[in-house]
Amino acid sequence: MKCVDCPALIVSFAVLIAGSVALAQSTQSFHNAPASAEQMTNPLAGQQAAEQAGEQLYARNCSSCHGARAQGSGNIPALTRASVKTASAGELFWYITKGDLANGMPSWSRLPEQVRWQIVTYLKSSRLGSVAAVAPESPTEASTSSYPPPTPPFTDYRYEHPGKFRHITLKDLPAPYKTPSADNGPQVVPRPANAWPKAPAGFKVGLYATGLNNPRLMRTAPNGDIFLAETDAGDIRVFRGMTPDGKPQMTKVFASGLNAPFGIAFYPPGKDPQWIYIGNTNAVVRIPYRDGDLVARGEPQRLDDLPSGGGHTTRDIQFSPDGTKMFVSVGSHDNVSDAPYEHDRANILEFNPEGTGKQIYAYGIRNPVGIAVNPKTGELWCSVNERDGLGNNLVPDYITHVQPGGFYGWPWWYMGGHQDPRFPGAHPELKDKVLTPDVILQPHNASLEMTFYEGRQFPAEYQGDIFAAEHGSWNREPRAGYEVIRVPLHHSGHASGEYEDFLTGFVVNDKSVWGRPVGVTVAPDGSLLVSDDGSGSIWRVSYTGQ
Repeated sequence: MKCVDCPALIVSFAVLIAGSVALAQSTQSFHNAPASAEQMTNPLAGQQAAEQAGEQLYARNCSSCHGARAQGSGNIPALTRASVKTASAGELFWYITKGDLANGMPSWSRLPEQVRWQIVTYLKSSRLGSVAAVAPESPTEASTSSYPPPTPPFTDYRYEHPGKFRHITLKDLPAPYKTPSADNGPQVVPRPANAWPKAPAGFKVGLYATGLNNPRLMRTAPNGDIFLAETDAGDIRVFRGMTPDGKPQMTKVFASGLNAPFGIAFYPPGKDPQWIYIGNTNAVVRIPYRDGDLVARGEPQRLDDLPSGGGHTTRDIQFSPDGTKMFVSVGSHDNVSDAPYEHDRANILEFNPEGTGKQIYAYGIRNPVGIAVNPKTGELWCSVNERDGLGNNLVPDYITHVQPGGFYGWPWWYMGGHQDPRFPGAHPELKDKVLTPDVILQPHNASLEMTFYEGRQFPAEYQGDIFAAEHGSWNREPRAGYEVIRVPLHHSGHASGEYEDFLTGFVVNDKSVWGRPVGVTVAPDGSLLVSDDGSGSIWRVSYTGQ
């Protein structure tokens, strides 16, 4: 049985363990666990199979944060500390189950009981901290690539595989120009006969729809219909229902004649929207909508113009949970520039729902392609394409919650106060204002749409987590991205920095790819839908447990 949330669990667990040494040395119980917890018996104690399962979980999911020998790193404490060794198995199990949200430790009662005991068994075993716990990463693709292996924590398509957790921090960033800047755009080819997206064990990938024209962002309507932007065609398409073999029961073109549409949002929030908002590349428009409409019942109403032209054309839309504010993402005109035509660009703009009252909500965000509201916290989040031209491993893309008024660096700074060498000495007064994102991704991944998983089909540990589409790099050799990732939020609504390769297999070799994920949304049955503008398809990921 796989515990996909083990990294987050043990990170949170270990941070709290760090402060418990004094308790362990006194007569107090571990984190004030009741006497009944200390008396609990581990049903897996001493079982070699349970210890081995825990060892495999650690090597696969946890060693990137806690170190190969569980020695810890940075502010992540070692798991070999006395507080873990002296706590009883029952106390550890009790604390993992109960949690302590005030101190950042969520309850993990939703994890199967056997999985919680497996974790405890490994934490208490002599295997913890052994060299044998290290599982070196190996390529997943049979390739004639001449590129050397990547230097962790950075990776490339050859080493992406479902279930692999990754964690990049600021200390991992190289100096600018450490490697040449690549021009390595993909050649998109027809899907080979033996090629199919790959998901973690227990998940099945099916083809939901194909033959689409540049399928991009998707959103699920309150009634369960799936709305898709076919950007090049200028259409919004709607899919309804699900057949027993995982296909839509019907599809219609909802609206046409739009100007490179991308963002889709329903207003007001809730079960009875009256409008569907669309982010054209040059304006926000809205169309009258009633629950169940398959065809627009009126012409688009233009609300406000948006800056257009240049390299970034996508415009996403979200509403605050109370429906009083509309957020619109607008990418930069250039890769890096502070020219006057960048006014109102590389920002998330805020409007009243009628398109009035425009102001900047957050700025210095080079290309916030996908935005979404966290249903647990109400915070706005975004998925960002960072700048190119500084080398293979600069600058990382990222996913983060967005602070109102927050500055994220572009174009003068990046990632917590690193100055872009193309603007030496520019705006020193902004250095200390640069916010570090929550989750640092592989550089040049081209992170696009993101969604929060609120379905009920996937295992409970996925509830509330982020799924995001990584369209794939052009400014990197060898290429990276071309996958869907999962960001665990630990049932708390907050990220701790790691992410997981979730859906891979879209790359053929160093030169060619057959698929490029763009949009992600959750179908009414809880499966995950992924649009792919490389093959003109929508893929459906369902959980079977097999």
